[in-house]
Amino acid sequence: MPGTTEDAPKGWFSWKVMASGGIKRQVSLFFLCVCVCQVGAETLRYTLAEEMEKDSFVANVAKDLGVSPSQLAARKARVVSERNEQYFRLNQNTGVLTVKETLDREEICPQSDICTLFFKIFFENPLQLIRGEVEVLDVNDNSPVFAEKEMILEIPETISPGSRFPLESARDKDVGSNGLQNYSLGPNSHFSLDHGTGKDRGKYPELVLQRQLDREDQPEVNLLLTATDGGSPPRSGMAQVRIVVLDANDNIPVFSREVYEVRLAENSPPEQLVVRVAAEDPDEGSYGKVRYAFTQTSELSRQLFQLNSATGQIWISGNLDFEEVKSHKMVVRGTDGGGLSALCKVHVEVLDVNDNAPEIALTSISASIPEDAPPGTVVALFRVRDRDSGDNGRTECAIDRDLPFSLTPTFDNYYELQTDAALDRERTAEYNITITATDQGAPRLSSEESIFVQISDVNDNPPEFTQAVYTMSVKENNGCMLRIGSVSATDADAGKNARVSYALVREPGKQKPNVSVNSENGELYILLPLDYEEVRAFQVAVRAADGGLPPLSAEALVRVEVRDENDNAPVVLHPLPNSSAAAGELVPRRARAGYLVAKVVAVDADSGQNAWLSYELAKATEPGLFRVGLHSGEVRTARAVSERDVARQRLVVLVRDSGQPPRSSTVTLSLALVEGFSEAHLRVSEEAPAADPDAPLTLYLIICLSSVSALFLVTVMTIVVVKVRRARRREAEAGLAFPKIAGEGSSGSLPHSYMYDVCFAAGTVNSEFRFLRPLFPCFPAGLPPGPGDQRSSVCSQDVANLGEEGDWAAQGRASLSKDMGPRPVEAGCTTNEVIGANVIPDQNPWLTHQ
Repeated sequence: MPGTTEDAPKGWFSWKVMASGGIKRQVSLFFLCVCVCQVGAETLRYTLAEEMEKDSFVANVAKDLGVSPSQLAARKARVVSERNEQYFRLNQNTGVLTVKETLDREEICPQSDICTLFFKIFFENPLQLIRGEVEVLDVNDNSPVFAEKEMILEIPETISPGSRFPLESARDKDVGSNGLQNYSLGPNSHFSLDHGTGKDRGKYPELVLQRQLDREDQPEVNLLLTATDGGSPPRSGMAQVRIVVLDANDNIPVFSREVYEVRLAENSPPEQLVVRVAAEDPDEGSYGKVRYAFTQTSELSRQLFQLNSATGQIWISGNLDFEEVKSHKMVVRGTDGGGLSALCKVHVEVLDVNDNAPEIALTSISASIPEDAPPGTVVALFRVRDRDSGDNGRTECAIDRDLPFSLTPTFDNYYELQTDAALDRERTAEYNITITATDQGAPRLSSEESIFVQISDVNDNPPEFTQAVYTMSVKENNGCMLRIGSVSATDADAGKNARVSYALVREPGKQKPNVSVNSENGELYILLPLDYEEVRAFQVAVRAADGGLPPLSAEALVRVEVRDENDNAPVVLHPLPNSSAAAGELVPRRARAGYLVAKVVAVDADSGQNAWLSYELAKATEPGLFRVGLHSGEVRTARAVSERDVARQRLVVLVRDSGQPPRSSTVTLSLALVEGFSEAHLRVSEEAPAADPDAPLTLYLIICLSSVSALFLVTVMTIVVVKVRRARRREAEAGLAFPKIAGEGSSGSLPHSYMYDVCFAAGTVNSEFRFLRPLFPCFPAGLPPGPGDQRSSVCSQDVANLGEEGDWAAQGRASLSKDMGPRPVEAGCTTNEVIGANVIPDQNPWLTHQ
């Protein structure tokens, strides 16, 4: 009953609709029907009634796909509509597909019996598209409507019964059973109602004259025409039909063609002539004058086309759009002055022109990709759509060929932007990719879309030092934590992968170096004071590591050279303190000026100028009797010894280096002036030697010593060669170690080793003091001899009398052996090793005192 509401069954809902005339009708509609089909093709199909409220339930997509809501959220599932408008939304938490807004089927699909909305469900990780369709079902929410609320027909009274008069048909936006179904005519005595069917299978009403009209009896007849649809409850619309009875007109208009077909391009300008319809009426006067009007024509066609009622010309009054309506069907009625009319049809086919550029719609895009992404990695997914048809709607996409990316078509005009080559962030950190979509029309239209892709850094570059080897220097006796320099390394990566930290490389089995490095800025510090005499140079390896995972590293070698300071005083080697040489030297009374009394030998552990030594006589019993060689350290008589000179002489020799400030040492010599020693020596030098009863024994001794010396020399030379080769291998890694007693250098005092012999012949009180030429080297452990060094010693029996003073120079630094004591030699000879004495060229290297 009107005005009442019955309980709707489950799955249905009801609402009230106010119809014209204020009558309340209850309309129960089918609410929702969900069906999933073609699961194998991964296409979801649903049906939905129109006019559903916002957020109404459509389907449980998660259940239909067999996935959990958590998977939908994890894979970022979302709905992508085929049209520009988004009609649905997907709840990732529940998997429920709902209506985004109220759907009006007549607005979405105005000229279609079946209204289907297509959408796709997009999944990420991995990429997947699921097709979906929702058919919007029609509900009876529109009543039939006549274009004119009042239709006027002029019918001559001479018209015979059975004549038919087509009327304006009603329009119902609903389709199917809810569309227009029937016409009815109010009760009258002259006309009945019949239904005609056009070529498009549309129904239109026709009045059928049942009884002859009589203008004098009834000049005008008013009828009520009702159009009813098939909905439940049905809806209806009404129009008034006013029939004016005319005088006799026995000819009706006749059109030249029943159907006029015209083809127009969609870009045709307004006011362009489409066609001219013409109908002829043989009657005269007003009965033969035909006027034209649209009938049974949609409102859209009436807006786009205009008809001249007098001439029958139809021209364009709006903008045609092939993408909206591809054809227009219009009906033109020609009516003469007597009210007789005829109909013709005008079919206008709209031709597509290439007036729509392709549209690029991004579906998914990755903001950044790692530089180690393999070729084929999907960067973006997008769809290209062209609203034109035919070749005008066929599109192709392209990007710049110089980019390490490519486009791969998938389906339904979807494209994937993929990497097709290795990426390197250090060369190119970001890409601005322009996608160009071009159709096949004439002229070709195109559109562009830019995608910005950031390349994220991967730790693929190790740090690089600015130098492979760093050389730094520091003075010995330095303070603790002294900065000596810095190393620097750079990393081509970015962020934490480019954050460089420094550390020393510990070598197994080696002592920890007295060096530390700042892990942040690479500054190097000496931890403890250094001693040039112990370590002249050393090297450490510094590793630079970045902050990546896993970290990459590089190493550089740092060589630290120690600069010498004058921190060592000269050391007197001969005569040794508290030795027999210091206790007393024998000087003959008859010695002439320049007689060699003794030689002071000293060394300085420093190097360079700090080790250049000079000798001077600091104190003497007879200041004018003796002098000391400035550089040789030889003590000689400055004048001839006289009988008045004191028998006991005491000399203090000062040895000073050339450093700043200079350092010095002193040695005291005790001399004894004797008679017999001097006379024996003079006889040996002036007279022929007397027959010595021990001469054969001496000869045998010399032969034995020579043999032993030769064998010893060969052995020593072999050992030296082996050590030299080993030392050169370690020279690049370990600094030269200065010996603890004396140093060796290119200049200074006592760079070489010498042997001196003190021999006492059997059966005589005469003594002989000899300086012999060096024959074998004496090195510190592990050190090779330098260029030009001559270090050797041997006992020799050659004796030469020197009449003049020899010139001895102490140059360079001396390398001292730990055992500086005397070594016994056969035949009563005592051999000592003296290091650091050089023979100046053009001087006699031998000195014999007897």
